[in-house]
Amino acid sequence: MARLLRPVGLDFTKTAPVRLVFAREITASPAAVFQALAHDVPGWSEWFPAVTRARPLDDGTRREVHLAGGTRFRESVVAAEPNEVYAYRVDETGVPGMRALLEEWRLSPAGTGTRVQWTFAADGPAVFRFALKGARGGLGHAFRGAVRALDRRLAAHGAGPESVRPHPGLQE
Repeated sequence: MARLLRPVGLDFTKTAPVRLVFAREITASPAAVFQALAHDVPGWSEWFPAVTRARPLDDGTRREVHLAGGTRFRESVVAAEPNEVYAYRVDETGVPGMRALLEEWRLSPAGTGTRVQWTFAADGPAVFRFALKGARGGLGHAFRGAVRALDRRLAAHGAGPESVRPHPGLQE
């Protein structure tokens, strides 16, 4: 049964009871990475193995994401700053115990490539927080594999420092 989660803003990445932060440098440019994150939502299933299906909703200001195992999220994009940050919060899910979840993808230049930092910020009852902290290793492994696959995918498509379209509904 789907449940509504508490709406949180970007500042939740600093105040959440559970904050899991992972980072990795890749060869793709920040522009190419941002393009893949914000503008190719259906493509997430091609590089993030946990994602089986993703689609933008409401002109890209919301998303629906299905994960392996049947978990589904309805999300709202809370930040989309080209080449710098893409973040979304979960509005609705069937995950038991979850009260709030926000994921932030922060990008910064690293030589000719990009440092990708993923922050997974969550809240729930003590047992949920404990379980999530225990899942740190698995989430880190998933992140590293996904970012490595994204880098390969972008290289195969010849993604360079192309101009990035503004995110619909969030940019001027």
